[in-house]
Amino acid sequence: MSGPGKFDKAGLEFALNELGRRSFEVGRTIEIAVYGGSAIVLTLNYRVNTADVDAVFERDKTFVKKLAAEMAEEFGLEEGWLNDSVKEYLSTVDVDPGVKRFFKTYPSEEQPGLRVYVANPEYLFAMKCRAMRLGGAAQTKSDIADIRSLAQVIGIKNSEEALALVESFYPHNMLEPKTRLGLEEIFDSLQQTPTNDVSSPRKP
Repeated sequence: MSGPGKFDKAGLEFALNELGRRSFEVGRTIEIAVYGGSAIVLTLNYRVNTADVDAVFERDKTFVKKLAAEMAEEFGLEEGWLNDSVKEYLSTVDVDPGVKRFFKTYPSEEQPGLRVYVANPEYLFAMKCRAMRLGGAAQTKSDIADIRSLAQVIGIKNSEEALALVESFYPHNMLEPKTRLGLEEIFDSLQQTPTNDVSSPRKP
């Protein structure tokens, strides 16, 4: 953990490892697909922490929620530290194996209690854009920072390319006008202000 209600990469790995260990101990192998900030923390190099773990685990829902509740009580985690509220932002192409990839088995391949899949950067970018909220809230600032950094990772240079990518995941009519305006503002600022290279690993 990197602070109250926050998971840094080490804390996130610990939580997933513990979830896998408990599952394996009772002879189960569960699968979850991870999205949002937790997927970014696990697989990319620019984000320090995430407030919770956005994941989908339909096949093992009751069992996963039971283990997560036990861990929350034991380790003092937030009640919804592992939640599936991200489902409302899933694309219809979520079932396509090309939009997610296998990440890791916890606690190990020899003890497969949990298999984790993560959304690819393009899908994460599209989801962040669709979920983007404007108005100055802290979460909005985090969303915008993620959109800027993911755009750099993917190689998106302007709002036209951004919208084309988002619309490859979501129908045109699902994007609100304020989202389109927000993307234009984000990419206007990107063209005016150089960003750091987020595609290379952070130096210690």
